[in-house]
Amino acid sequence: MMYDASKRILDIIVAVIALVIFSPAILITALAIRMDSKGPIFADTPSRVGKNGRPFRMFKFRSMIENAHEVLTHDPKYKKLFEEYKSGNYKLKNDPRITKVGKFIRKYSIDEIPQFLNVLSGDMSVVGPRAYYPDELVQQQKNYPKTKNAVNIVMSVKPGITGVWQVSGRSAINFDKRIELDAQYALKRSILFDLAIIAKTPLAMLSGKGAM
Repeated sequence: MMYDASKRILDIIVAVIALVIFSPAILITALAIRMDSKGPIFADTPSRVGKNGRPFRMFKFRSMIENAHEVLTHDPKYKKLFEEYKSGNYKLKNDPRITKVGKFIRKYSIDEIPQFLNVLSGDMSVVGPRAYYPDELVQQQKNYPKTKNAVNIVMSVKPGITGVWQVSGRSAINFDKRIELDAQYALKRSILFDLAIIAKTPLAMLSGKGAM
């Protein structure tokens, strides 16, 4: 399909350019993470669900304490926080696991920059739906049973670094609304639509409204 081939070329071009442009920020962020807290530079999070349900490891700068997801799901001290996490659309407004450096890089989506490596490897696209955790998808479909068709549509395309709901400043919306937006993108995606979303992404990052 012409669109798929064109999109792959666009992905590679944008990813290479972005990694070159952001190379100073990548170095500074890596050093800041090392100095700020114990743990690896990249986040040690579980695999995400990719196209056709295939799991993959998403590269992100670590913005939380070491083993943050493991701590949240297994440490009794975080039991209430975990319940809040599940009931609050798998997001926490005031997450105590976030480090000082992490708070800054998350606000401006700097933690997302390493995902361009996922784009080069073919696991992700620059523009696409959000990449969900497997347990998140299962639980959210229980919470919102009418979203199953939208989820199937979203799973038919590669997840993206940026997307419709991120650049629209609606990152805080519930799963049902977000998955519908992602499904709408999957159904009407085009190179021009992708370019429009890419053009809006820098402003969303700078304003902090595109934080994912």
